[in-house]
Amino acid sequence: MTGSPKQDEVSTERSSVSEWMRALGRATGNPGGGAASGLMLSIAAGLTAMVAGYTEPEHASARRTERSGGTSGSGDDPEATITALRARAEVRSALALRLADADAEASHAFGSAFRRPRGPERDEAIRAASIEAAAASARLGEHAVEAVDDLAWLAEHGNPALIADVAVAIGALRAAITGARTNVSFDLGSVRSAHESLEEVRRAEPALFDLVPVFDRALERIDRLAASIDADAAPTE
Repeated sequence: MTGSPKQDEVSTERSSVSEWMRALGRATGNPGGGAASGLMLSIAAGLTAMVAGYTEPEHASARRTERSGGTSGSGDDPEATITALRARAEVRSALALRLADADAEASHAFGSAFRRPRGPERDEAIRAASIEAAAASARLGEHAVEAVDDLAWLAEHGNPALIADVAVAIGALRAAITGARTNVSFDLGSVRSAHESLEEVRRAEPALFDLVPVFDRALERIDRLAASIDADAAPTE
């Protein structure tokens, strides 16, 4: 059995919550905001799996009938949908922790590049580390965007007694996508320290650049989703 990581080897996947939080508060940058984004995705996915586990097929059928004005709606199989949704969420929760550690490794290389002596080798190291850090955040963000559909389904068809948990999951997912979006943009912008313009970076890495507006649209959708359930999740306002 693997023991706890040493102080300088904190892992989002393997450390205890208390170990990880102590490391987050240290001025080392490992873990940092990127790893925290991964943790937030894992939390969102974990809550998604939990709500799916509490959702019986009759919950989905009843809420679908209610929203369709008394008709049963399409012939979708709620049980199969719930089972698949829960399985995706469980896989995503575990994957997010691994992605958080990958992001932390990329961030470490990013910091090391900037500590090199000035010169062509430093410029090349900064460029390579910046792109890798952006790619690590992009991978995390893409998985987070994929999670929106499952939360939207639960918001509409899930066990209504757990709508507050859906709201918390939506908030965690928003934090994950915000982190990924910001880190991708910031890391791409950091290539300017290697004496390249943003337009040069855009031409070299169009796929990464194009993800920023994708994340923006996902955030807009999440905000609409949060607003749509707020009256049920927080009825005292």
